[in-house]
Amino acid sequence: MDYRRLGTSNLRVSALCLGTMMFGQQTPQEEAARIVASAREHGVNFIDTANVYNQGRSEETLAPLLRGARPDWVLATKIGSPTDGAPNHSHYSRPWLIQGVEQSLARLGTDYIDILYLHRDYAGENLEEAVRALGDLIRAGKLRYFGVSNFRGWRIAEIIRLCRQAGVPQPVVCQPYYNLLNRQPEVEILPACAHYGLGVVPYSPIARGVLTGKYAPGRPPGPDTRAGRGDKRILETEFRQESLLIAQKIGEHCAARAVRPSQFAVAWVLANPIVSAVIAGPRTLAQWEDYFPALDVAIGPDDEAFIDGLVAPGHPSTPGYNDPNYPFFGRPVVTAQA
Repeated sequence: MDYRRLGTSNLRVSALCLGTMMFGQQTPQEEAARIVASAREHGVNFIDTANVYNQGRSEETLAPLLRGARPDWVLATKIGSPTDGAPNHSHYSRPWLIQGVEQSLARLGTDYIDILYLHRDYAGENLEEAVRALGDLIRAGKLRYFGVSNFRGWRIAEIIRLCRQAGVPQPVVCQPYYNLLNRQPEVEILPACAHYGLGVVPYSPIARGVLTGKYAPGRPPGPDTRAGRGDKRILETEFRQESLLIAQKIGEHCAARAVRPSQFAVAWVLANPIVSAVIAGPRTLAQWEDYFPALDVAIGPDDEAFIDGLVAPGHPSTPGYNDPNYPFFGRPVVTAQA
């Protein structure tokens, strides 16, 4: 296993991080146990979950699987996304950060969390309140570090400023949606992380399954696939004809190299020196073990040029596309006066 430094922190993490979004629902306990055992066998020491994954069942599924080996794992979870309809059971108020962390600790069966991510960048959120609460949780021993997920570049800079102002340790890691079909983080997010010393741990390196090549352009997705099940996030992000066509071209390129497209895609993300690790989120043991050969795939200048010709650096696969979950606010619309 390749272990990399997490930004400028002294923490070293495996290049593959086990993502457990499927645990507790599509991945039952027995299969989750096999996946975690495989991860340990291969030297993986980094595991990722969230309080919102399957209404907390992902964290609950992990608890018995980490028991007896908790110090061996760098355990990351997240807070901020709504967990129910209660008005204060989301975002980053001081009461919810404290309560939410206590709930995650109970579900995980541990007395500390290695990394707590702020799960989303909410416009207008009072980040100073969040920073001060996180500082108190770190001093209380509940958290070792914190990080940010899905944050814009300027908001990363702002949270660093607030940490320095409040005397709180700065975030050590950023978790963006970054893969070779979505290169937008290269514009602001990755440079901000490099400048401020945050590790980068992207999620969905295979673009929610599109880069496996299993979706044929112009054809309906199979009923057993994420798109075929009507998953909201893939349908509003990478399930676009441009992405499907590019995935087919990548498949042809990989066939000439005798490499699986999914492994090539993971290796391409890891080849960025800013990246500390990638999150691999399997549903089955077979899917999980398919990630390991990616660690031996070399990405050369010809591969880089090939990808640049398909998706320009800093751009998405579809010109003009932007994720509707993260709208732009740079130009407010003025209502015409009667």
